[in-house]
Amino acid sequence: MKNFLLYSAPPGERLLNWTLLAFRITVAILIMAHGWQKIQNYSYLSGVFPDPIGLGSQISLLLALSAEFAGGLFVAAGLLTRLSLIPLTFTMIIAFFVTHAADTFQVKELAFVYLIIFIVLFLFGPGKYSVDNLLFKVKGEK
Repeated sequence: MKNFLLYSAPPGERLLNWTLLAFRITVAILIMAHGWQKIQNYSYLSGVFPDPIGLGSQISLLLALSAEFAGGLFVAAGLLTRLSLIPLTFTMIIAFFVTHAADTFQVKELAFVYLIIFIVLFLFGPGKYSVDNLLFKVKGEK
């Protein structure tokens, strides 16, 4: 136990892959909840949703809810994971740096946390326990 707490050895490959799976699914469910909330309140939000990049409230809302809900589904499954993380990351960049630019950090903190998480997932990839691994496994890998 002492070594586990004090020594920072890298985790074994199996533990890393199970951790990526749990992390990926948890984060995906959380971001999908944001997208689902937008879907449920679409008629109201379409008129008041921010238009940070000049496409109109309705299109901005559609892009955000698509990234959050559909992107979350793909990330949870580990299907086209890195590709799916691009619109999610872009959405959080816009939320943090544009939509909430003038707000206090407490208001925009969640967008920043998701942004960091999406970058980490992008860098690490979906792991072994993913549809990506089943479909696109590089020959010669275990």
